[in-house]
Amino acid sequence: MTDEQIKAANAELRTKSPLEIVRWAIAQAGGKAIVSTNFRPYEAVILHLATQVQPDIQVLWADHGYNRAATYLHAEALKKLLKLNIQAFVPRMTAAHYDAIHGGAPEPTPENEARIKEFSSVMKLEPFLRGIKTLAPTIWLTALRKVQNPNRAGLDIVVADHNFNTIKVSPLFYWSDAEMEAYLQAHHLPNEWDYFDPAKADEKRECGLHANWGGKAAVAGGAGI
Repeated sequence: MTDEQIKAANAELRTKSPLEIVRWAIAQAGGKAIVSTNFRPYEAVILHLATQVQPDIQVLWADHGYNRAATYLHAEALKKLLKLNIQAFVPRMTAAHYDAIHGGAPEPTPENEARIKEFSSVMKLEPFLRGIKTLAPTIWLTALRKVQNPNRAGLDIVVADHNFNTIKVSPLFYWSDAEMEAYLQAHHLPNEWDYFDPAKADEKRECGLHANWGGKAAVAGGAGI
């Protein structure tokens, strides 16, 4: 899509419901749409929407191996409930191997910014890039929302993702937490709050998937193992 086409799409989709946006996105994909997830809170919403339109849509999960037990149990529950077509990609280095060499995932402090990025590059971005190359989507559906952090506030429903060379569509971009909660309740979907991502560390920073530095870091993550 050209910049003008993306601009026109965002203007058109701004008044559409998330389900209508998912339908639009999948119609553009030529059979090559995916949805990504990390099974964080509210992820059931985008997964439910995507599977309503395309039940067998491929679900890309870059699992860095450091999720809490509750997150893995939540993932299994959603996989069964929604019959998810999970395509899981894991780091070339196991969590135990990383811990032995680096002393564990970095603590989420400003002083550890370089270590957090290094962790993300090796344990999350590289497997995600491998997943994107394997699945080769034309459309990538995400659960990004404007309210999540300042970086995401500058995006839109449809963007050209230059990190992974695809069109990224975020049907829930303008939704509030209250709207997400209402959707979960209306469709009897589970949620799970015991979630922590050491590749991101806190809600105000990015792990690299949706930040400008992520593309090069993903390649570097693969080269560094």
